[in-house]
Amino acid sequence: MAISVCEVSITQAPLELPARENNPVSGAIVDFWGVVRGIEEGREITGIEYEANRPMAEHQMRSLAEAAVGKFGLARVLIRHRIGFVPAAEASIVVRVESARRSAAFSANQWIMDELKQTVPIWKHPIFKESDSPSPA
Repeated sequence: MAISVCEVSITQAPLELPARENNPVSGAIVDFWGVVRGIEEGREITGIEYEANRPMAEHQMRSLAEAAVGKFGLARVLIRHRIGFVPAAEASIVVRVESARRSAAFSANQWIMDELKQTVPIWKHPIFKESDSPSPA
């Protein structure tokens, strides 16, 4: 198998994915975009404020990407996560995996997201819209 590439980053900028590179090993490319929902805890929100221990989070994301390469035989893993305020309907995370086969790519993408939520020190704080109920007089 060709050398695998792992790329991870944490940014405050809106997320983008690079153009796909031609890799003769990659028969499957799966992109996952995690988008901020407009409802959190049953209440409407304007967005989510994300914070992270950046060096530790990037280290954990890289370890996770490298583990996924070994576990699923991936050719490439890219993980990008936003911090700061992310408005509802915008992406807070994007994960791209490339592998020879689609089953490995789909499984790896889901595994990465499940593990990331459990192990990477990124915290979210929903910003709720103001209540529509009248304030007390």
